[in-house]
Amino acid sequence: MIGTDLSYAIQLLRSEAVVAIPTETVYGLAGNALSPRAVSTIFEVKNRPSFDPLIVHTSHLERIAALTSEMPEPALQLARRFMPGPLTLLLPKSDVIPDIVTAGSPRVAVRIPAHPMTQALLAALEFPLAAPSANPFGYISPTTAQHVEDQLGEKIPYILDGGPCRVGLESTIVGFENGSEVVVYRKGGIAVEEIEAVVGPVFVRPHSSSNPEAPGMLKSHYAPSAPVVLGDIESLLPRYRGQKVGVITFKRAIPGLPPERQLILSPTGGLAEAARNLFAGMRRLDALQLDIILAELLPEEGLGRAINDRLRRAAA
Repeated sequence: MIGTDLSYAIQLLRSEAVVAIPTETVYGLAGNALSPRAVSTIFEVKNRPSFDPLIVHTSHLERIAALTSEMPEPALQLARRFMPGPLTLLLPKSDVIPDIVTAGSPRVAVRIPAHPMTQALLAALEFPLAAPSANPFGYISPTTAQHVEDQLGEKIPYILDGGPCRVGLESTIVGFENGSEVVVYRKGGIAVEEIEAVVGPVFVRPHSSSNPEAPGMLKSHYAPSAPVVLGDIESLLPRYRGQKVGVITFKRAIPGLPPERQLILSPTGGLAEAARNLFAGMRRLDALQLDIILAELLPEEGLGRAINDRLRRAAA
């Protein structure tokens, strides 16, 4: 359903539902960024094939401070110049941001959209919104409410209609390495030249990406210290007799292994629940200083494809 009822959108978002929202760049599929349940719904609705990190949207620079643990001086300069606007900053995240939002990365992508309707929405909410583009993964980004209706209308309860997007191109993503080196991870609504006019020369990644992390970084962020081996766990266990073994299963316990060494992603067999539990659970296992982690793949459907993608990366 398409409409302009902010109160209804707020009610839905507070209930952990997802709502399509207008921004100056493209329409976003928004949910409570502090709720793993809402965020997993975003991935499920988009049929996202991997856990690409999401951009978190908020209303004021002061609110960004609560979502991040550090803001380098170049970031502050860019924020003062371009926010609200099509700029996304990649910054060290605070503990309030769930792992599923950042795909296991210690950095969170944050921005303040310039669209007046969404600014009013964000100002009225007690939480920020995670909001990738409101389209099935791999399709052209939507720039009108009708585009969203055509692609996702049967899957989401409400689409806030703010008219055509003013910029029509995703935000420019800027991060910071080695303290103050400015890196453009994705070219977007703010030109590189505009960024350089504020902070001086920047490094531009050679390939634009929908992923705010640098190419190749996700593998190291996802891989625990212990090697990960995929396959049938019962068949694999005899090979590692005498070693400190942990396991990752979809919905079943493995007899004979201590419960603390088992990550059961979803005892009820829910893929959304499994997605919510994956990152935190892998970190919990990693803290046990295991010799090996054995993992089984999930059904290759829905969010299962995304979870399997990350398990395969961890085992690479």
